[in-house]
Amino acid sequence: MTNSTITPVILCGGSGTRLWPVSRKGFPKQFIDLIGEGSLFQQSSKRLSGKGFSGPLVVTNSDFRFIATQQLHDAGITPGAVLIEPEARNTAPALLAAALTMAKTDPAAIMLAAPSDHYITQADVFCDNVMRGLDAARSGQIVTFGIKPDRPETGFGYLELGDGETHGAMPLKRFVEKPELAEAERMLADGGYLWNAGIFMYAADTLIDAFQAHAPEMLDQVRAAVDQAEPDLGFLRLDPEAWSQCDDISVDFAIMEKVSNLSVIAHDGDWSDMGGWNAVHQHATKDADGVALQGHAHAVDCKDTLLRSESGAVQLVGLGLENIVAVAMQDAVLVADRRLTSTLGDVVKQMRSAGVPQADTFPKDHRPWGFFETLILSSSFQVKRIVVNPGAALSLQSHKHRSEHWIVVIGTAKVTVGPDQDNLNIQMVRENESVYIPLGAIHRMENPGDIPMELIEVQTGSYLGEDDIIRYEDVYARGQGAKG
Repeated sequence: MTNSTITPVILCGGSGTRLWPVSRKGFPKQFIDLIGEGSLFQQSSKRLSGKGFSGPLVVTNSDFRFIATQQLHDAGITPGAVLIEPEARNTAPALLAAALTMAKTDPAAIMLAAPSDHYITQADVFCDNVMRGLDAARSGQIVTFGIKPDRPETGFGYLELGDGETHGAMPLKRFVEKPELAEAERMLADGGYLWNAGIFMYAADTLIDAFQAHAPEMLDQVRAAVDQAEPDLGFLRLDPEAWSQCDDISVDFAIMEKVSNLSVIAHDGDWSDMGGWNAVHQHATKDADGVALQGHAHAVDCKDTLLRSESGAVQLVGLGLENIVAVAMQDAVLVADRRLTSTLGDVVKQMRSAGVPQADTFPKDHRPWGFFETLILSSSFQVKRIVVNPGAALSLQSHKHRSEHWIVVIGTAKVTVGPDQDNLNIQMVRENESVYIPLGAIHRMENPGDIPMELIEVQTGSYLGEDDIIRYEDVYARGQGAKG
């Protein structure tokens, strides 16, 4: 063992829909300030930091890479490698890519694979349980962490425990798929079962050996994706062609249900996978009537209800509601019976099939330089609020179908504009000043200040889509298109 620390592997490329409308494909639940301090991703990263842990190895996708690194920076955490998946292929290829990356420098490195959207309030208890599993992981075991159940839950898989111990961890007898209620009640009464949390600890070469034994074809494909990976700014972009050959399969089905060297550590502290609005209501602060209020919300004569408003411009009022979830955003509102919120994923699929943009996209769009939000959108003009982080710059770009008018409202914008790359002028545009960007002009805005710069952008033209961008220079190396 050349490294005595644990390397967290944090998976944050997913796009949850069961917390719609707050969580969408464009900005999923792991990056949202949903409950507790900071986003679930930040909470997970902080929980797996400090003594005994090295910087996390992050696996995400191209759209979320800058969001993930910015949120880590804001949390005071420096990541190790950040792997970019060319496309979603589930947890088996992602965890194998992380193990192969670590094995290049330390085949015996201990890795802790954890989802980025779990909610654990007792971080010290969880970390103590992780350390309890170290000897087993060092001895060649794959250690999984199960949650002691407090109810007959039918939404989780279970772990059936065997007898005895191996290096302080219990042997796993078998995985149990999500049960019917009667079976869940029996397992709860039996006491020999834990919820499967999907958290694993192992040495890098132990996981690689498991794939060699049980999924050798995937091992060859992922190894090619890692060996042919290309550095991209501070990221490592896995090879798209090799990655596309991998099966879309979870690590449970690909490996964990087949290996014989799997042990279990029980976590008996508070835990939730934040799988839906019922979980948010369960863990939120509630009054004596079971009412949880988040954001700009007010309740009168309500019971066992969650009210959440994301917008300061929208005051959400609940009157005489019982067992309801109501979530208001600028562009979408959810009102649902709490018993039915587990079906939200199917509802989002229906909206997507019907071409409803709110199924996946937000009016607020996060970019590596800051964000913008659409205030007004019509067929021929659009009004946006744009916020640029200190020191950040948009790409040098032009548009084929629209002109733009920028009005600075906070801070100072450094604006570059001209008819072509050989004739560019730079000017400083201060608060209450404006600048016009003609159709086809090459332009860029930067924030030279030390506070966020805000401006109002008015676009006019025949087409206002985000893919109407031709980039000439970009510090974020996004290529062409909306995000690249």
